Amino acid sequence: MAAEFPIAVIGASSMVGKCLLAKLADAGERVTAYSRSEYVGQASDTVCWRTLPLPESPAACVAISADEDIPRLWICAAPIWVLPEHFGLLDACRVRRVLAISSTSRFTKGDSSDPQEQAVAQRLADAEALVQAWAESRGVEWVILRPTLIYGQGRDKNVCEIARFVRRCGFFPLLGGAQGLRQPIHAQDVASACLAALRAPAAANRAYNISGGSTLAYKEMAAQVFVTLGRPVRLLRVPLWAFALALAVLRCLPRYRHWSAAMAERMNRDLVFDHGDAARDFAFAPRAFAPSKEDLGQ
Repeated sequence: MAAEFPIAVIGASSMVGKCLLAKLADAGERVTAYSRSEYVGQASDTVCWRTLPLPESPAACVAISADEDIPRLWICAAPIWVLPEHFGLLDACRVRRVLAISSTSRFTKGDSSDPQEQAVAQRLADAEALVQAWAESRGVEWVILRPTLIYGQGRDKNVCEIARFVRRCGFFPLLGGAQGLRQPIHAQDVASACLAALRAPAAANRAYNISGGSTLAYKEMAAQVFVTLGRPVRLLRVPLWAFALALAVLRCLPRYRHWSAAMAERMNRDLVFDHGDAARDFAFAPRAFAPSKEDLGQ
């Protein structure tokens, strides 16, 4: 049954946001989709696109608050640190529950050798604290989901980056044994978790780690990309000094500018999180890792 009020999605044009809109449309739910762009999606009987107002814009908040059919349930599919910029908008809509997507990077990048990654971890932690404090000060229910490595739709910067490198070079470099465990989670499963947790009574005022349905070594994850692409598996083990040298060259290219030695070092670290609480409270059941060609951007 559709909700009494529409659901609002901030970051509706993001990878997870698009999955959310598709699932809500299939369920016949009414959605107010927010994006920074003036028009990024197809309007329909169930989806109303709006440009995300400037942070804390009083005029925008007044206009929204005068709407008789305003959303009461909100999902932030944009990075969680975007949400505090729009607390005024949520206040005007008299939000009842807000769900925000953070990341397990909050825990895995805090001790990174890369200062930029450390800053990301701190930014995630600070944003989570801001969301919780704001919600509790207003009696608003909050839910925070922390996915592991997200892939899908050919848009992610994790599994798809491996696929792009393989297409160009025919091999993929690994640091050492690359035995660090991973739990890739599909963007659609993140969207399903959002929708389930949004209304689950037990999820109120809680944060959850959500991981994929497979736990496999980094090198196994990379090998599966070759299999999906129909390519022979060619994984090249290289020492750290050679990896660092290659990265220095690759980072001259815009596509690889965000790559760092810290990313390579994590190939041998286990980044594993239990999602038992999510399974218990809102029946979270992610798929096993078996990416399609479409997931890899092909």
